[in-house]
Amino acid sequence: MRHSLPLTPQFYVTAPQVCPYLEGRVERKLFTALQGNDAERLNNALSRQGFRRSQNVLYRPSCADCAACLSARIRVADFIPSRGQKRALRRGADLYRTATSPWATDEQFQLFRRYLDSRHADGGMADMDIFEFAAMIEETPVKTRVIEYRSRDVAADAPQPLTAVCLTDVLDDGLSMVYSFFDPAREADSLGTYLILDHVEIARRAQLPFVYLGYWVPGSRKMGYKAKFGALEIYKGGVWQPIGDIAAHSGDIHPLSIDPIAEQVARIELPITPEF
Repeated sequence: MRHSLPLTPQFYVTAPQVCPYLEGRVERKLFTALQGNDAERLNNALSRQGFRRSQNVLYRPSCADCAACLSARIRVADFIPSRGQKRALRRGADLYRTATSPWATDEQFQLFRRYLDSRHADGGMADMDIFEFAAMIEETPVKTRVIEYRSRDVAADAPQPLTAVCLTDVLDDGLSMVYSFFDPAREADSLGTYLILDHVEIARRAQLPFVYLGYWVPGSRKMGYKAKFGALEIYKGGVWQPIGDIAAHSGDIHPLSIDPIAEQVARIELPITPEF
C-alpha cells in the first residue's frame, strides 16, 4: 500500500508482523527510500521527526493499535552521568576509539556474530551472513562512520582485538547511533552504556546538541535501559519533549485515536529543495 503527496518522496507501509518488543502486539512501519542528491537533507529532516535509518531506507513505527515506540535522544548540554554510568566510564577507561569510513571487515563480522549468538540468538538478525552484515554497514547514502573500540594495552606490540563497534550517522544536529555491538565477554563492564556515554562526549566536542538513541519502548525490557539516561527527550505527539514520568508513557492507545496513514504522511515536514 502506497501513500504519497505530489512532488515528494514516496511513503510505504510494511505488512503487519509480530512485534519484537511487546508480547502479543503487531508492528507496522512507515518508510521511504533514502537516495539521491538530497539524501542528507532528507535524513536530517526526518530524523528530527522520529524516523530512523536502516541502509537506504528511513522508517518510523506506524502501528494500527499501538504507539508505544517513541524516538529518544539525549540533550548533550544538559546531560550529567549517574553514579552507575560513571562506573561504566571507569570500566571502559582501557578503550580507545578510531573512526573509519563505513567499510565492513571480517573482524567486525566475527565480533558481531559473537554478540548476536550471546545476546540475541532468537532475534530478527540472528541469521545474518557476512554479505548482509556488509550491506548493513556499507549501504549508506549519508555521512556515516564506523567507530571501533580497542583495548589500550601498552605492553602489547600487536594491535589489540576489536572490543566494540558502533555504526553512527552524523546529522546536522547530532549523532545517530544506528547499531552497536560489543564483546559479550565484557558484558559486566556495561559496554552498551559506555558506547552511549562516549557518543555524548564526541557530540559535546563537536558541538552537536543531540545523541539519537533509536526507539524507547515503555514496557519492553530490551529498551528499558534508554530511560536511565538523564536529559532524555522523546518524540511524542509530533514534538520533542522531556521524558518526565516514565509511568505516564504506557503506549496503550485505542485504535480509534491513531490517525490514518495518509494523515500521518501529510504532517511530515520535508526539506525544501527544487527536487522535492
